[in-house]
Amino acid sequence: MLAIFVKTLPFFAVLGLGYFAARVRFFSAEATASLTRFVFYFALSAMIFRFAASLPLSDVFHLPSVLAYLTGTGAVYTLATLVALVRRRGMEEAAIEAQSAAIGNVGFLGIPMLTLLMGKAAIGPVMIVLGTDLIVFGSLIVVLISARRDGRLSIWILGSVVQGLLRNPMVMSMALGLGWAALNLPIPAVGNEFLVMLGAAATPGALFAIGASLAAKSAERVTVAFWLSTVKLGLHPLAIAITTQYVFDVPPFTAAVMVASAAMPTAGNVYILAQHYGIAPMRVSSTILVSTLLSIVTLSYVIAMVSGW
Repeated sequence: MLAIFVKTLPFFAVLGLGYFAARVRFFSAEATASLTRFVFYFALSAMIFRFAASLPLSDVFHLPSVLAYLTGTGAVYTLATLVALVRRRGMEEAAIEAQSAAIGNVGFLGIPMLTLLMGKAAIGPVMIVLGTDLIVFGSLIVVLISARRDGRLSIWILGSVVQGLLRNPMVMSMALGLGWAALNLPIPAVGNEFLVMLGAAATPGALFAIGASLAAKSAERVTVAFWLSTVKLGLHPLAIAITTQYVFDVPPFTAAVMVASAAMPTAGNVYILAQHYGIAPMRVSSTILVSTLLSIVTLSYVIAMVSGW
């Protein structure tokens, strides 16, 4: 584990640098928003497109792997929802808590970290995780909240879900990259160099942006934050380990990457959703902060554990 911890330390060091820069107000909130927008729309999209364009479609559309991740994450999502309902939090808050417990920072943290630590072969399984998170669970929370507020499920809700997916650069860059791969088209040398150069900014930019955004987070409702962080960092990877090892026929390396992806801390876009809908944003903020801090240790442990697979 110590060797893995040493390898992950530079990632968290860049994240810490971003936190420090924002905390001392050297890096403003406006600068953090601009950096995040650059990484999200340009650098990370270039990286995802380039990786996806070089993937065999079988790596992403491997049905047992998709079902294993969907089942394991669905179980965690359901557990967090039920616990919230038992606490009488209501369906909207339950949906936000479930999202916090089941959706990790795979885009900004998982892709750069796991491709470096586990090799380029990790990108296929990571794409499965990212695609399922964005398309299935990213749509589910919109449907749940909108249906609860409108009192029914209408075609307009489904339309807004589709629009949201089409506006998400990670979804579109993944789809375009896989489409390029399906056509078996080579990326021109100039285009490849462009994508490499732009994509190279994704890792440091994303980590710095995560750290800077954490400086604005506060740790209120710490008990709930620790519960959701425990589910995200402990129960989620355990659930994926069970479904990939004992329920579905998933190749060992793919299973290892998917478990490591499930061990990522709560994603920042959950906070954006919470803020957009006005549902427990401070609770989500606390969960992101606590889960990210705890993941410095827990993530190294999980990656070390699955490396033997």
